[in-house]
Amino acid sequence: MKINTTFVEKILTRFIRTELSRFGYENGILGLSGGIDSTVAAYLSAHALGPDHVIGLILPYDDTFQRDVDDAEAVASSLGIRTRLIDISPAVDAYYARFATDNRVLKGNKMARERMSILYDFSEREKALIIGTSNKTELLLGYGTLHGDMACAINPMGDLYKTQVRVLGGHLGVPDRILSKAPTAGLWEGQTDEQELGLSYTEIDEILYHMIDQRTPRRELIRQGFEEAKVDRLIRMIKGSEFKRHMPPIAKISERSVGHDFLYPYDWDK
Repeated sequence: MKINTTFVEKILTRFIRTELSRFGYENGILGLSGGIDSTVAAYLSAHALGPDHVIGLILPYDDTFQRDVDDAEAVASSLGIRTRLIDISPAVDAYYARFATDNRVLKGNKMARERMSILYDFSEREKALIIGTSNKTELLLGYGTLHGDMACAINPMGDLYKTQVRVLGGHLGVPDRILSKAPTAGLWEGQTDEQELGLSYTEIDEILYHMIDQRTPRRELIRQGFEEAKVDRLIRMIKGSEFKRHMPPIAKISERSVGHDFLYPYDWDK
């Protein structure tokens, strides 16, 4: 599961530059959480487009995650990219003042979608495409909020496992403070990804690499020494989140249906 970081950096910066240019955009915008994924995406974007063409939105809920805000601001300052700091708590609290709940997952999903709503608003204001920060581990497990942190226009990170993102971050010069930080979605105080998932990212990525990239069957994974309960848990998460990785199914009526037959860019100049 090793990566050639120099090669990967070259491919991903070219991807960002090419995709934005293809859609007629010069600027990219992304949410800066102070975590490893958004930080690496910011580094790649700044290298690809130039700092003047990257906007980072820092979107905390209240002052619960001040350390993450400080880290996000430090990253933006070191890269020289533009930022906006917007507290999402007034909007989120106003909603839950009417529709109260004690369910932290509901609140977390609302926070993630509120952040993305603001990102899309500023995407239009700044004429900038949204650059995604979801990694391959999160996408495979569905560990993200649909129309929230999983939404974007392009995603340079989606074919890198979480542990590979960290390796790439070290190559790019991401500060140790961020590289060593416990991954969190920033949804509530004390929440961490690995605690919720029940496995470490090292364990998860090793299993996923063999299961997905090497196409190793379940029985063989267990024979190789991977714990049956962990393998089955990941399989359930992959199967249960399949809908998050596709466009919503469209009932086919016509000869050429979006998502069924109309799958490629058409030469409209013909």
